[in-house]
Amino acid sequence: MNSFYLLLWFEAPLQSWGSDSKFGRRDTQTFPTKSGVLGLLCSALGAGGEQREFLAEFAALNQTVISFVRGKQTTDGGLKQDREPLLRDFHMVGSGYDKQDPWTSLLIPKTSEGKPAVGGGAKMTYRYYLQDAAFAVVLEVPADRAEVIAQAVQNPAWDVYLGRKNCVPTDFIYRGIFDNETVALEWAGSIAMEKQRIEDFRVLHGAIDEGGADEVFTINDVPVQFGQDKRYRDRQVSLIYVR
Repeated sequence: MNSFYLLLWFEAPLQSWGSDSKFGRRDTQTFPTKSGVLGLLCSALGAGGEQREFLAEFAALNQTVISFVRGKQTTDGGLKQDREPLLRDFHMVGSGYDKQDPWTSLLIPKTSEGKPAVGGGAKMTYRYYLQDAAFAVVLEVPADRAEVIAQAVQNPAWDVYLGRKNCVPTDFIYRGIFDNETVALEWAGSIAMEKQRIEDFRVLHGAIDEGGADEVFTINDVPVQFGQDKRYRDRQVSLIYVR
């Protein structure tokens, strides 16, 4: 199958890319997940529901991520990485509303049948965010979908955001379609240079040769089915840090 490479630029005050969040603790990976990127594309396309066929086309295709951080001036005139710490945000969802008031009672979390939630309506959640992060994402896309996806990312049917709805991008996401990954990665480096950001690490699809990666691990972020009953499968990724 012929492929092209879509270059996306993710930059915002806050980003959050969950892959294993459970209940009241909403964690984030340190990089955009494949499920998050494909979810963004579906939103841009206005593609709701399960999207099993669409997702199956991307399941085995590559996704490379490069993290860029701001460079801090050193005493010898060089630059060093200046990474922002992780932000933890505490939420009380559905607390303080009057159950007897027909309007405010709508704001109290309920089951899908509209019944009171187990243990009451108020829920505590901890949500984690990356601060002032910037990523270049090079996603392999099927050749016959490349142009439609490129147009959708530039003129999205629905709102696009970087992991969660409160993570609004502050720069253009679409940065081009390329014939090969190497050229796309070079272009990503040019964007970072203009913004005076330096590479922090990169995430490669699959396990690379022993000794070539700082970390190799499994992540559950390959979407099989979206919609109400979301399903995912595992993939391996390799992390390479820039020191």
